[in-house]
Amino acid sequence: MTEPDVHGPIDTVILEFPRGAEGGATAQAILDLVDSGTIRLYDLIIVSKDDAGVCTEIEVTALPGASLAEFSVFEGARSGLVGEDDVTELAAIMDPGTVAAVIVYENAWSVPFVAAARSEGAELVASTRLTAQQIMDALDAVEAAD
Repeated sequence: MTEPDVHGPIDTVILEFPRGAEGGATAQAILDLVDSGTIRLYDLIIVSKDDAGVCTEIEVTALPGASLAEFSVFEGARSGLVGEDDVTELAAIMDPGTVAAVIVYENAWSVPFVAAARSEGAELVASTRLTAQQIMDALDAVEAAD
C-alpha cells in the first residue's frame, strides 16, 4: 500500500471574520501548514453575508481591496468537495455583515500512521472531534475538582 492510496482525516473549518478584515496572519498560517506538509488544502472559498442577510460567494481572485484580500494567494484551491448546498448551510450560521473562509483540508501528517494501520488490517470505525471549548471546559472541570 503506497501513500497515494491512503488519506488522512479531512476536515472543514469555517472562520468568520468581521467585514474589512485583512486575514494576512491567518492566510500565512495556512500557507505554513501547507508548506510544511502538515495539511493538504483541498478547498478554500470566501463567502460574504451582507447586513440584509444575503450571502454571496466571492472568487479569491476578486479579493484584493476587499475583506480577506490576503487569501487571494489560494486561487485555484477548489476540489469540488464544497458545493452550493454547503454554501447555503454556511449562510444560515453566519452573522450579517461578516465574511467567512471555508477551508477543507486533509490532515496529511496522519498519512504514515493511517498507512501503517491499514497495512496491518486496521480500519477506522469511529472518529470524534472535540472543539477547543470542550477541551478547555473539561480541563477547567478537572482543575476545579482537584
